[in-house]
Amino acid sequence: MTAKAEKSEASPLAKLREPFAAHHISKLPKPSKSQTEQVKADYKTGHRCKLCGSWHHPDVVHLDYVGHAALTDRLLDCDPAWSWEPVAFREGLPAFDATGGLWIKLTVDGVSRLGYGHAATKPGADPGAREKEVIGDALRNAGMRFGAALDLWHKGDLNAADHAGDAKPPPVSEPAKPDPASNLAARADVLVGAINAAADAAALEKVWALGSGLCAVLDLKDPDKLAAISALYETRHEELASPFTKAA
Repeated sequence: MTAKAEKSEASPLAKLREPFAAHHISKLPKPSKSQTEQVKADYKTGHRCKLCGSWHHPDVVHLDYVGHAALTDRLLDCDPAWSWEPVAFREGLPAFDATGGLWIKLTVDGVSRLGYGHAATKPGADPGAREKEVIGDALRNAGMRFGAALDLWHKGDLNAADHAGDAKPPPVSEPAKPDPASNLAARADVLVGAINAAADAAALEKVWALGSGLCAVLDLKDPDKLAAISALYETRHEELASPFTKAA
């Protein structure tokens, strides 16, 4: 196989990892509990945000994210035949878990990866609005497993290694840098410990969401480790969702 042919075959998945244009990146307001309470107590303490269009406390922090429409546009560019399906069904419909979340399988260019979505119920929302939000969240989570918008999930510099050649080599006497593989294993062990320590299903979901960035790296670097952690998560989820566990 020629190098050109190899590049052509890899291009759909490689395109998923390309950075999103600025106009495809949205701003998500993340108010603190005290900020939310202030606005609830006095509506006038909030303002109509020019950045995200929402009404909230003026000091709210915003997070960058790629919305459902922008991700769908990218998926269609990469593979017009892309598809997703629930991991499980119940009475012919997608099986949501005990907390209202949904596991899905996203398939792009013949490659399938899992993703998980969740969304809180909002007062006054239209019927089905939460379910649609869950699906969008699951698609973004599964897309991240392919590297889509991974730079927005990661708080560091994913491309730091690309510029390593620009720096001067360290002196011979400088201590060796830690092995990245060892650091990754240590972070994985921390995630395993947090999953085992989760006291209830809500705490477990929070741990899993916080560990999504690490899971994306493991998917690329150590898929066997990711499979083991995912299996542990499923086992713990079943335990915590069990009525017998709740009764205990």
